[in-house]
Amino acid sequence: MKDNSTNIFRKSKGQIVIEGQVSLTDEKGNKIKHGKKFTLCGCNKSKNLPFCDGAHKD
Repeated sequence: MKDNSTNIFRKSKGQIVIEGQVSLTDEKGNKIKHGKKFTLCGCNKSKNLPFCDGAHKD
């Protein structure tokens, strides 16, 4: 049987990693396309919000 659970964890620099089936939307309910595994920005420095682009490393 396939595990259909969703895993979410926060990295020490603030990134939020999501793996599994989720529906990601903006505050108006508009769907945001994403893959099966993606990282959300936790520091708000990304130029590709809501996704992490590594800007926290600067």
